[in-house]
Amino acid sequence: MSTHAERLTTAGLARTDSKAGEAAGRKGTSLLETLALPDGIAALEPAELRALAAETRRRIIEVIAVKGGHFGAPLGAVDIAVALLHVFRPPEDRIVWDVGHQAYAWKILTGRNREFESIRQYGGLSGFLKRAESPYDAFGAGHASTSIAAAYGMAQARDVQGKNHNVVAVIGDGAMTGGLAYEALNNAGLRRTNMTVILNDNEMSISNNVWAVQRGLSSLITSPAYNRAKAEFKKAVRTLLGESVIHAAHSVEGAVKGVLVPGLFFEELGFRYIGPIDGHNLDELVPLLRRARELEGPICIHLVTRKGKGYKYAEDDPIKYHAAANMKIETGEMTKPAAPPAYTKVFGKALVELGREHPNLVSITAAMPGGTGTDQFAKELPERFYDVGIAEECAVTMAAGMAADGLIPVCAIYSTFLQRAYDQIIHDVAIQNLPVRFVLDRSGLVGADGPTHHGSFDLSYLRIVPNMVVMAPRDEQELRRMLRTQVEYSAGPSAMRYPRGNCAGKMNLEALDYPPVEIGKGEILREGSRIALLGIGRMSATLLEAADMLEAELGHPVTVADARFVKPLDEDLIRALASGHQWLFTAEENTLRGGFGSGVNEFLAEADLPLRARCFGLPDRFVDHGQPKELHRECGLLPGQIAENILEKLAVPAQPDPPTPSGGRA
Repeated sequence: MSTHAERLTTAGLARTDSKAGEAAGRKGTSLLETLALPDGIAALEPAELRALAAETRRRIIEVIAVKGGHFGAPLGAVDIAVALLHVFRPPEDRIVWDVGHQAYAWKILTGRNREFESIRQYGGLSGFLKRAESPYDAFGAGHASTSIAAAYGMAQARDVQGKNHNVVAVIGDGAMTGGLAYEALNNAGLRRTNMTVILNDNEMSISNNVWAVQRGLSSLITSPAYNRAKAEFKKAVRTLLGESVIHAAHSVEGAVKGVLVPGLFFEELGFRYIGPIDGHNLDELVPLLRRARELEGPICIHLVTRKGKGYKYAEDDPIKYHAAANMKIETGEMTKPAAPPAYTKVFGKALVELGREHPNLVSITAAMPGGTGTDQFAKELPERFYDVGIAEECAVTMAAGMAADGLIPVCAIYSTFLQRAYDQIIHDVAIQNLPVRFVLDRSGLVGADGPTHHGSFDLSYLRIVPNMVVMAPRDEQELRRMLRTQVEYSAGPSAMRYPRGNCAGKMNLEALDYPPVEIGKGEILREGSRIALLGIGRMSATLLEAADMLEAELGHPVTVADARFVKPLDEDLIRALASGHQWLFTAEENTLRGGFGSGVNEFLAEADLPLRARCFGLPDRFVDHGQPKELHRECGLLPGQIAENILEKLAVPAQPDPPTPSGGRA
């Protein structure tokens, strides 16, 4: 039987990593097991640092291949994490990582190696940075482009309190498409703040990068032509003026840089720019960080890295291996059980079909074409596809401009990411009543990515916006119908939210005759008496299952309805349910505060109807990570839990079922 090291070498582990790992293996030691992490890293020799990096990569590959999680980005950032822990002294020194994709090695090397197999599992390590998890996680990170601003704030806190520790921000080139990064750079440079920004440039965010400056950083400064020109420039200065004048020639070299490399951009903002440096060469990276630690003022260190570093298949296809699960290490093959199509795929296919029908339809996303399904549109109708990068505010206002001049913009963004553009939704879209079509993927509880990615608030934050139509499909056919509804609705803005995961798989998705849904009209799914259940989105299907359990216990049918719309509500339907039943229950995969159930009760009060709805939804707290079923159980949203709680309300003996947390219902 082959060893892990042999299997990984066969699978294409980089030769230098392989040799370093073999060297550690010959000594019969495991640095991850024997070192006092992270403090012991400071005393390691260069060869031992390389061995530690190789071992950490193997650990990431072996765990993520089985457990699942982000893959390419963590492998690319291993050497950065090793070098930072060798040179700096966290948690006293603040190391702020942008996003959590980069930070798996950081978790392993800061005392969480034994727990690493629990990453992204219910009750285990978070897949992102989390202050409550470790003092070494200086700042929580799930969304992108935040690290420089957070580090700048920490540097100011240090200075105000008269302390002298170091502050470092690590940001990927993909995150540099977000405007927040530039706002922070501008302020840090203006104040000449002592801090270091490490630009981890791997030429790839989740999908192909759209950053024009990044293209310059990646191509110009890594090109042989630039490096030859730079070397020849310095050689000429030495020959003509002598070594002592090299530093005095900075302004002249800056002019050359301005032509050849965007590094001057950072320098004009007040940063000392250093780079590009091979981010995998620890022999260069460690002394560079030591020197930077002693310099005054803001510093930008530009590191060129490779996503998937150390695993051949991930290096060759960083998009495919952005994340991995159920992977055979030797071949890179990832197996998925047979399942119905994901909602994302259904949306992408329907968007292409409607795009062919409507020549003015355009598709917009913010650095997530694969995640939102708009990659299908990009492939079929590329001239009408726009990826603005991690710039949700730009996406929304750009869509408003398109709508103002006659296009049909479909703006597809994750529910939690659209929160970043809330001002633009209100100010640039809704006030002007422009027909921008928002499509919110990843609504509700998305699973292992946790609270930074759960779409827990969209029904609440969208339904309070004037002029906005808000809808949610219960299945894949309703999704297609609602997308057509949005495309054909031009009286104002609209939003459709749908969950992550697979559809029910019961629909014919090849048929093109899916009619629109009438705005503001719900649907009775099952007629009954005494008890009415009113759901929104996929919770309508959950209520059908709960109704089966209730009927078996009560001996009479229960009414189940799908509201379809949170705004405008189907007031006739709600009035009929309230008038014809003794009990009304609502269910939503959204926070109960200000959500769908709140809207139903607001209408019942305004209409002076005596009945009030009892509401099931997400509690007033941030729900942690885990599999969706585990999280639904935690929040009391499984069909059996809903049925049990309703029976308790009716004082009818209930069948045993998992208990419901007090926050999960109201």
